[in-house]
This record gives sequence, structure tokens and C-alpha cells, in this order.
Amino acid sequence: MTTKLRALTGYVLATITVAPLIWLLVAVLKPADELFQVALPSRITLDNLLYVLTQVPIGRYMLNSAIVSVAVTAIALVLHSMAAYALARLRFPGRQVIFSVIVSTLLVSLPVILVPLFLVVKELGLLDTYAGLILPAIFHAFGIFLLRQYYLSIPRELEEAADLDGCGYFRRWWQVVLPLSRPILASLAVLFFLANWNAFLWPLTATRDPELRMVQVGIATLQGQYGSAWNYILAATVVAAVPTLIAFVIGQRRLVEAIKTSGLK
Repeated sequence: MTTKLRALTGYVLATITVAPLIWLLVAVLKPADELFQVALPSRITLDNLLYVLTQVPIGRYMLNSAIVSVAVTAIALVLHSMAAYALARLRFPGRQVIFSVIVSTLLVSLPVILVPLFLVVKELGLLDTYAGLILPAIFHAFGIFLLRQYYLSIPRELEEAADLDGCGYFRRWWQVVLPLSRPILASLAVLFFLANWNAFLWPLTATRDPELRMVQVGIATLQGQYGSAWNYILAATVVAAVPTLIAFVIGQRRLVEAIKTSGLK
């Protein structure tokens, strides 16, 4: 009975999770006047998708999101990995204090620092630039925390063997630790890419140039002051979700493995 109850619970939760996605896909294929009807569409149309792909610069929005997401992910992985290795292996005064301060930043949400961050970026002349979108998004305490936990699980004997060969800290990190960190780095790459692809508040604040709009901000422009073209918004949402779905499918196995091996139980 317990097994059947668990299976039933799983089916119910799966249905609740998948139902909105199914409704989204069906709604995109509906005519605009049938969008909010519960019944199946009287006819299937691709007009909504064709309008978004031809009349809305969704390609430009997705390109901007791709540039920012890939750049933030690549830079963050390198810097976070170096910081995490230093906190996991180097012995220096105040190491635990620094780590505690870094982790404590997880308690600070973006709206709290939005105005100071905007003023700093403005003073640096980085508004309406890719640099203004990329640089503030690089640092994230979760990446440093997760990598540090992973590095603590790596046997020290491997690094000691490299030390006997004359390797310094940098070569140990580059030649020993990084090759062993591929699962955790792949999982973080997926998380960073998804987070920056779906970013809205900071790109909305830091850019006014339509040519620099990221995809979530671009979709929001389809919503007017007195009305919203929901059929086009839903179609644009489906198009924008394709890269994130591909990234998650590719990296989901490594994501689960990394969390299991990082001591997060």
C-alpha cells in the first residue's frame, strides 16, 4: 500500500508540474480569440510563432542573452574555482572569516543592492554596455561554496604527489584539481547559464538601448500599458525556453552527480 501511495503521489506531483507546460504549448498553437478557452483549439495555427520569429527581434534578444550568459559562466567558473581552492587548501589568517562573509552574501537579495549597484555601474560608465551586464553578475557565493565543498573531498595525496614534482599552488590547481572538477564545473555551468539567461531585474535596470535587451526584457516589451498580446508573449516564451531546455538536458546528469558528491545531504 505504501508503494502504491508513493507512486500515486508521484503521478499527482508530475501532473501538477507538467500541466502548465502542456497548457503553454497548446495555447501557443491556438488562435488569439481562443487563447483562454479551456477546450482544445478549433484549429491549430502557427501564426503566433511566425509573428514572433519574423516581426519581433527575438533573435537579437536571444543573442544578447547568449553573449551575457556564456561570458558570465566562463569567467565565473574560473574565478570561483580559484577562490574556492584557496579557501579549501591554503592556510592564511582569517580564512574562515572570509568564507563566512562570502556565504553570508547569500542572504542579500538583488533588490537590496540594486540602487547602489546601479550607481557604481553608472559612475564607471558601463550602463548600456555588455560589460555592465556581465561584470555585476559574475560573483555568486553559491558557486564558491559548492566548489569549496567539492575540493575538500579531493584526497590531499594527489596534490602532495604534484608537490613532489615541483608544482606550486597554481599548477596543482590547474593540472590536478581542475581535471578532477569537471562534474561540478559542468553542473555550475548549467546553473549559471540558466540563471543569467532568465535574468530580468538587472538587465532591465542597466540597459535602455533596445539593441542590448536580453530575452526576458524583450518579452516584457510585448506587454503594453493598456493591453497585452498574450498569444505573442506565450509564443516568445516558448522560443526563449528552447536553449535553457537544451542546456538542462545536456547537464542534468552531471548536476545531480555534483550535488551528491559535494556534501550537500
